[in-house]
Amino acid sequence: MKRLSLLLCGLACLGAQPVLADNGRLIATGGASSLEGPAGGGITPWAVLTGYGEQNEWSATAFATTVNLPDYRLDVAGVAASYDNRVEVSFARQRFDLGSLVSKLSLPEDHLGQDILGLKVRLFGDVIYDRLPQVSLGLEYKHQTNFEIPQLVGAKRDQDVEGYLAASRLFMGAAFGYNLLVNGGVRYSRANELGLMGFGGDRRDTRSLLKEGSVAVLFNPRWAMGVEYRQKPDNLSFSGESDWADLFIGYFPNKHVSFVLAYAKLGEIATLDNQNGTYLSVQGSF
Repeated sequence: MKRLSLLLCGLACLGAQPVLADNGRLIATGGASSLEGPAGGGITPWAVLTGYGEQNEWSATAFATTVNLPDYRLDVAGVAASYDNRVEVSFARQRFDLGSLVSKLSLPEDHLGQDILGLKVRLFGDVIYDRLPQVSLGLEYKHQTNFEIPQLVGAKRDQDVEGYLAASRLFMGAAFGYNLLVNGGVRYSRANELGLMGFGGDRRDTRSLLKEGSVAVLFNPRWAMGVEYRQKPDNLSFSGESDWADLFIGYFPNKHVSFVLAYAKLGEIATLDNQNGTYLSVQGSF
């Protein structure tokens, strides 16, 4: 995390220097970095690909995210790269500190961890320039790295693959003269709390078809405000799993760095309710 923070600070200082595809896609159309690594919002991926590369161009991003909740803390760091505005690969490492739950349940570990390797392919369309929305298909391989606790509460496996389909469209001037970005998707998954609590459970061990989506208003090329929603499965009898939502503000001062601040409403996590708090993410692009 310290090394990645230094990298992001360095990227933020490159604002006056030319970068790959600087005159290509519109600013903010590369999105931010989602919690699992792909380009998108905070809790949901979008159909857009990371960075600003167009045909025959590479783009790359690095990001760091922290989510502070009343009883927990989630830290994520990762990188992503795209080529030809067609394919994206990403990697994210998550650390979920269990906070007060450690003493309440006498847990053997004080955190959970997960590594996520992602692949996203643009199937057809374009977020702006085509009559059809941009539609992308994504796959994520997830490996939970502290499986003792999830196994104790009923999780069936420490790794799995899930898929999602996302469609994104930017409507120019559609929100009282402001640009409006709409994203919708479905996910096929059996991950408990993104996979941090393992995969499958004693209640259900099959994948579920889950809905997710985002709406954002771009007040100008550098500021955006929106909401996100993500449906979650309910595989463990140990604890209910709430659907997630957030209200976010994104700031894109240039094509090299972006910031997202959000209020995240995450509900019940591992028996503790009202886990609602702040979300902050910083992304550097080159």
